[in-house]
Amino acid sequence: MARASARHILVESEDFCKELIEKINGGADFGELAKQHSKCPSGARGGDLGEFGPGQMVPEFDTVVFNESVGEPHGPVKTDFGFHIVEITNRTE
Repeated sequence: MARASARHILVESEDFCKELIEKINGGADFGELAKQHSKCPSGARGGDLGEFGPGQMVPEFDTVVFNESVGEPHGPVKTDFGFHIVEITNRTE
């Protein structure tokens, strides 16, 4: 069974999400941006969500985490919570 570790930044607008992705791609620290801007309690941990399997997160999140490339920011990922930047930190099949 596949397992993954990921971190994310949750914000309220798609535009702000895109702006933060540009900053990350430009060298800004993902964890620091999560601490400053994420609306999720995980922001205090740099956005770290720990390890989980398929079906433990909302479907939109799962689709990214179990299909996209590891180690780079993906988004905006829209869920009922808002807009996420998702970075997969590790994944095993």
